[in-house]
Amino acid sequence: MRVSSVLLYVGGGIFVTLGLLHALYTFRDIGKPRRLVPDDPAVSAAMHRSHLRLSRGRTTMWQAWVGFNFSHSLGVVLLGALSIAMGALVARTAVPGLVLLSLAAAGLIYVLIAALYWFRVPVAGAAIATACLLLAWLAHAAR
Repeated sequence: MRVSSVLLYVGGGIFVTLGLLHALYTFRDIGKPRRLVPDDPAVSAAMHRSHLRLSRGRTTMWQAWVGFNFSHSLGVVLLGALSIAMGALVARTAVPGLVLLSLAAAGLIYVLIAALYWFRVPVAGAAIATACLLLAWLAHAAR
């Protein structure tokens, strides 16, 4: 097995794990908010009462929040799954280096967003996963 494949599997696995955990926490917060919610109960209550202007009163900020979190989870899982799929392909066929570089670039965008807006665990996880994707691209390009 090629080094680039292993690195893509590891990096992709980290992103899949982070995305699935985020989706699980979001799902559990629907019934009993504890994790990805404001620590001030008044803010959560206001989110349930306040509507998103764009929706003309149909969608509450709470519904939008839940939807944003689920769609974010889907994006992270998709990045991880694509990385894992590329790991399998790199081992068997020619994969353009630009594809691997694109995965690493997407990971880097997550790292930047995480560093600006999130907390330590997703920053560290995204940074480690992205480092794996970058190293996979470098290993692939070096052969």
